[in-house]
Amino acid sequence: MGLRRRSRRKLAAYVVGATLVVAGAVSAPAALASQNGDGAAAGAGASGEQQDFADAAHESKVPESVLMAVAYQESRWDVHQGHNTSGGYGPMSLTDVTPSMVADGGAGAVGRSDLASLAADPSLHTLTAAAKLLSVPAQDVRTDRRSNIRAAAALLASYEKQLKGGTPADPAQWYAAVARYSGSSDQSAASGFADRVFATMKAGARRTTAQGQQLRLAPQPSLRGDTGGLSALHLKRTSSAGTDCPVRLDCRSAPAATTNYQVANRPADGMTIDYIVIHDTETSYQTAIDGFQNPATGDAANYVMRSSDGAVTQSVADKDIAFQAGNYWLNMHSVGIEHEGYAAHGATWYTQVQYENTAELVKYLAAKYHVKLDREHIIGHDNVPGPVDSLVSGMHWDPGPYWDWNQFMDLLGAPTDQGGHGVGPVGTAVTIAPDFASDQQTVEVCPADDPTGATTACTDRTAPSSTLYVRTAPSATAPLVSDPYVHADGSPGTDEINDWSATVSAGQQFVVAGRQGEWTAVWYGGQKVWFDNPGGVNTVRARGVRILTTSGGTAAPLYGEAYPDASEYPAGLAPDTAPAFGRYAFPAGQAYVATAQPAHRDDFYPANGTTRPTETYIPGAGTVYTIQYDHRLALVDSSAVTVG
Repeated sequence: MGLRRRSRRKLAAYVVGATLVVAGAVSAPAALASQNGDGAAAGAGASGEQQDFADAAHESKVPESVLMAVAYQESRWDVHQGHNTSGGYGPMSLTDVTPSMVADGGAGAVGRSDLASLAADPSLHTLTAAAKLLSVPAQDVRTDRRSNIRAAAALLASYEKQLKGGTPADPAQWYAAVARYSGSSDQSAASGFADRVFATMKAGARRTTAQGQQLRLAPQPSLRGDTGGLSALHLKRTSSAGTDCPVRLDCRSAPAATTNYQVANRPADGMTIDYIVIHDTETSYQTAIDGFQNPATGDAANYVMRSSDGAVTQSVADKDIAFQAGNYWLNMHSVGIEHEGYAAHGATWYTQVQYENTAELVKYLAAKYHVKLDREHIIGHDNVPGPVDSLVSGMHWDPGPYWDWNQFMDLLGAPTDQGGHGVGPVGTAVTIAPDFASDQQTVEVCPADDPTGATTACTDRTAPSSTLYVRTAPSATAPLVSDPYVHADGSPGTDEINDWSATVSAGQQFVVAGRQGEWTAVWYGGQKVWFDNPGGVNTVRARGVRILTTSGGTAAPLYGEAYPDASEYPAGLAPDTAPAFGRYAFPAGQAYVATAQPAHRDDFYPANGTTRPTETYIPGAGTVYTIQYDHRLALVDSSAVTVG
């Protein structure tokens, strides 16, 4: 999950959207003033959004408490415009997901020929269905709060009529219709959403929204939902026994919405699992799980780790492709683990039990799928390459500088500082290994970086870190390195916490390009960059790595994904495309580190039930190396490089 790099000008929009999937504990008010028969706040004196709910409920004959509780669970009554860039609109989070939204997001499916089919699931287009029921323009339902609530009420009523033949006044009778509103085809996920909606009605809630609207829902303590209609939804059953975790971990199941992952059969189908991606949620634990069960989010990781006690929830089976890293090809070859926490407050959220239980899980997964225990394969979301030029600058930066990679890799039995600190001669490789506690780095944290709301103004923060800044010359006053995507105008990098473009992270490996006094230079992002390294305190000599240089004295193109050549696709399957980066290259005369043999270019098409009854895995003949290029990984064709 995590945060994309955001302009501060977008702060207001972000603050609104950040509350979208928050569906945690409701606040039960003391005695709320007069109420109508189904527990909603009384219409007398109501105005604004409160009145919109009352009017829409009356128009479609939906109990007002049901309508309000559904909205509370979807948005906490906030108005938002396409939350999480994934198409949930208005306080009712009606969905209208476009192919471009699937291209950019957890799926990272840009360049794929099946974008249209990925976005075609009816649960991703409840907004257009609801608009048709009211015969109003879909744009009104997207942008007008009142129309959004009216359309959602009409949609809920249509579900109830299909199930019960009418619209009963008793809120308890609407349980199955609410479950259907979740959009999930999984019984656990759909009933879980309905349970939270009914818990909201039972406890009551009140809140002042981000737009300043004061809303209230009176409690109905004796309310119990009638679950008898669930069978008519023909939902899938998923057992918690299907979780795949080490036996010592508290591991449970909460299946993600089927639109947020693809069914596969890794690695039996030939698609290897080569990476494990560490994320943070930027939300509470339960909110992240709820979000994965919401078709509108477009995202899901395989696992979520709770901060307080290290409990684990598995949302997507390892064999399936979770839409978690923002890069479809890397999703194909990775398992994602989300951590409850906030990158701007990492040290206070990343608990020891999280580290230890995550290490237990990663060791288990790495042994099962033969994942190499190094920082080219155990990576942060911030190390994932952008799939194409247009998405590089917006890639996520979690888990951020406060994730203690040294401790974590040590818990995996693959310490970053193995062999003792120091730096070898030019042309040899080093591992970045600053001591976390003493590596005090200053970053600027702004409100847009902190969805908790605790940061009210841009503030410098100095704290232990896993990162080092890299500069254009061996001097503390030299500019930070500029990235051609993050800083397209050529301006230097910054110390903003979300600016990953001029940092190296513990465990990454680079080739020494120079030494001057206390400073060490490495090849990084096509440039010679410098970092402070007195006595080699921040590095160890890397061993057992492959040092790559270009073949033929010419620059080699770099990629974010590695699909087969068009001629290698079976008849009837349109080839996917992954063009070379336009602003990144592997220049002649430079050298970069790879730690594993090259992997085959490949692709995957899921079964679609009609023209493709089974999934199709497409191995290509060409191979690519994964290299540490800058803060992120990159892929280079093996035919374009020589191993030193």
